[in-house]
Amino acid sequence: MTRGRLAPTPTGYLHVGHARTFALAAERAAGGTLIYRTEDLDAGRCRPEFAAAALEDLRWLGLKWTEGPDVGGPHASYVQSQRLPWFREVWSLLQATGAIYPCDKSRKDVERSLTAPHAEDDAEPIFPASLRPPVGAGREAREPDPTNWRFRVPDGETIAFVDALQGPQAFVAGRDFGDFLVWRKDGFPAYELAVVADDHAMGITEVVRGADLLLSTARQLLLYRALGWTAPTWAHAPLIVDAEGKRLAKRSAGLSIRELRQKGKTPEEILTAPSNQLLS
Repeated sequence: MTRGRLAPTPTGYLHVGHARTFALAAERAAGGTLIYRTEDLDAGRCRPEFAAAALEDLRWLGLKWTEGPDVGGPHASYVQSQRLPWFREVWSLLQATGAIYPCDKSRKDVERSLTAPHAEDDAEPIFPASLRPPVGAGREAREPDPTNWRFRVPDGETIAFVDALQGPQAFVAGRDFGDFLVWRKDGFPAYELAVVADDHAMGITEVVRGADLLLSTARQLLLYRALGWTAPTWAHAPLIVDAEGKRLAKRSAGLSIRELRQKGKTPEEILTAPSNQLLS
């Protein structure tokens, strides 16, 4: 039986793209379990009012979940900022395997490296192997803080998977993505570790999210393998585009669920109407 999840990040009001992806997740989990999890680890940008607005907007759209806020469930918390002990435990598991290492290199250091290519459509430049420390670095550490930690990718290996919506996918480690952050020096896990840790802990069997995160799936599959965990299946929803086929940014003016509600748009329109009609 499917265990899916809704996982909003409260850094702003939810966008129509979020609404459609979450509705798809709910549809695909019908008859199974749907978990609501707040991913609020970006302390500088996440705000309680956005978390409250996400709950209100998704309820207004008619979405219902079986575990999470207001409905309870077997897990201690569905808010990531309250799960730091679990994330530290997962860091320890990774550190014991030697798969991760401490890294004091900044983004500027990476960008200055002459051998560092840039992944197309990826916000983070590819970390070059020339900046890696020797194998075994950090094996004596007992705590992750106060430095960044990266996962050492197997250069040249193809990470392949079949997406339920996008079909066969393949990314080459070291070419399409490099060593990636798993822990930040501010004491919080990076996105890749936190998502894998919580999807495993909550027994998620299928991850439904936007197609902009296809590359993240390759990274996360490496984490699942290093930890000896079974990965979920994946379904990456198409991104919202305008009439010319250009991707609409998450913060596109006039396309938050809240603004569309204020304009009198119905849940059905938000979930199905072309973006140009929503803006009219």
